[in-house]
Amino acid sequence: MVLRSTLFYVGFTLWTLAYAPLTPLAWLLLSRTQRIAFCGLWARVGARWLSWSCGIGVDVQGEAPARDRPVVLVCNHQSALETLLLWRYFPRMAVVLKAELLRLPVIGWALPLAWPIAIQREAGRKALEQVLSEGRKRLEAGLPVLIFPEGTRQACGEVGRFHQSAVQLARTCGVPIQTIALNSGCFWPKGQWRKYPGTVRLEFGPVVPVSDSNARFTALLEARIRSTVEAMPRGPGFPVADASRPPRRRRHPPQ
Repeated sequence: MVLRSTLFYVGFTLWTLAYAPLTPLAWLLLSRTQRIAFCGLWARVGARWLSWSCGIGVDVQGEAPARDRPVVLVCNHQSALETLLLWRYFPRMAVVLKAELLRLPVIGWALPLAWPIAIQREAGRKALEQVLSEGRKRLEAGLPVLIFPEGTRQACGEVGRFHQSAVQLARTCGVPIQTIALNSGCFWPKGQWRKYPGTVRLEFGPVVPVSDSNARFTALLEARIRSTVEAMPRGPGFPVADASRPPRRRRHPPQ
C-alpha cells in the first residue's frame, strides 16, 4: 500500500505540473464550456491514475446520473476521492467548494476554470446567499451544481448533519435534486496518506423535485443517504475495533 500510494502521488503530481502551464492558454483560447471540460479532464485523468496505481475500482449502482441538465446534486463527503471521481459522470458541472482551495499552489490556478462557487464556510448567511445567487447562474447555464451538504469530510460509514442550502437552491430555482451516496472514505480515509485497494460503491438516487419544507426535505435526503451509506461495505481502510479490548472509560458522562 505504501508503494502504490507513493506511485499515485508521484504520478498525480507530475500530471498536475504538466497540466498547470496549459491553464493560461485555456483562459485565453477556450469558451466557458470548454474551460469546464478542460478542468474536468484534469480530474478524470487523476481518478483513472488513482484506480490504476492504487487498485481502487468503482461499482456504480442506482439511477443514471443527471448530467448536462440543471439539477442540484447532493452528495455525502468522505474523501478527496469524490472530487476527482464524480467528474467521470458529470463532464460539465459546477461545484460548491471552500474558497481556500483556490489559494492552493498549482491546483488552485486550475480550479477557477471549472466555474466553481467558492464560499467562506464561516460566513454563515452571506455564504448561503452566495450559493443561491451564484448557483442560479450555473443552473441557468444548464450545469448541474454539486453540493456537499455536510460541509466537511466524514469517516468511513458515517454521514454528518446536512445544511439546507442544496434544498433551498433547488426550490428557489425550480430544479430537481439527485442524491449521490458513496463510501470513498473506506479507501481514501480522511487525514490518511495511504490508499487502500478495493471497490468504491457509488449509488445515484432518483431525480426528484423538492416536495416539502426545506427542513423536512433536507432531513429526508440526509436519512436516504445515511441509510444507503450505512448499508455499503466497509473497505480495508476502515479501522476495525478490537473486540478483546475493553472500551475506554469516559472521564465524564456523555451530554
